[in-house]
Amino acid sequence: MTMTKDKNEANKRLIEKMEDLEKDYGQKFSNTQKILLTTDGSITAILDVLYGKISLFTIDQHFGIADESHAKLVNVNAGDEINFREVLMHKDSKPLIYAISHVPLGRCSEDICSDLLRADIPIGRILKNYKIESRREVKNIFIEKSNAKLEELFKTDEDFLARDYVIIHDDEILMWIKEMFPVSYFTEI
Repeated sequence: MTMTKDKNEANKRLIEKMEDLEKDYGQKFSNTQKILLTTDGSITAILDVLYGKISLFTIDQHFGIADESHAKLVNVNAGDEINFREVLMHKDSKPLIYAISHVPLGRCSEDICSDLLRADIPIGRILKNYKIESRREVKNIFIEKSNAKLEELFKTDEDFLARDYVIIHDDEILMWIKEMFPVSYFTEI
């Protein structure tokens, strides 16, 4: 009963965040946009259903030492090693979603770390391949202003719909992820 109540409360908060974002931005968003921003499931799976199997292009991936802000996102100590990953989900030559992830290496198995390094496998597929029981907690839904990198990738200077969330496994944060797409995307589906 408590788990169902917690899930209902989380869903209620997400609906409220979505309503607040629409009010603040002065625009109603499509059902598909709302699903992509609020789902506690895999974005990769949703895009695969909408477009057929999507692909991933890795823009940057490297190991680094967590500073205070990155450590806080994944609940580790500053100085712990983290995998920083920046990707573009796409179908053929059309960019769909830009994502950044931070993964504390101390919480990954050797196999998962190996697949992360192989780069072009979406995190949702990695979790599915290894049958990792996890849950996603959406932390924020927001508008992100365009920047030079996003303009180059998406060929637009419009605002982006964005969200960040954590993937939790065994009561610890396994990954922090931020995903975003132009506000004009996914309006007709």
